[in-house]
Amino acid sequence: MKASELRELTVEELERKVSELKQELFNLRFQLATGQLDNPTRIRHVKRDIARAKTIITEKGFKKEA
Repeated sequence: MKASELRELTVEELERKVSELKQELFNLRFQLATGQLDNPTRIRHVKRDIARAKTIITEKGFKKEA
């Protein structure tokens, strides 16, 4: 997911998105442990999407205070 797409979302929507991505990451790690994961690079992409969303949540928090 691109940062520009995430910036269009509200903080509540971003927090929901982070929660969904964390659940997906858990499922991917479980698949990796059981040997069922087809695309191991997906784990890296999900981690980066989580970090991107959290960064934008933080940015929006600073904009509210300013």
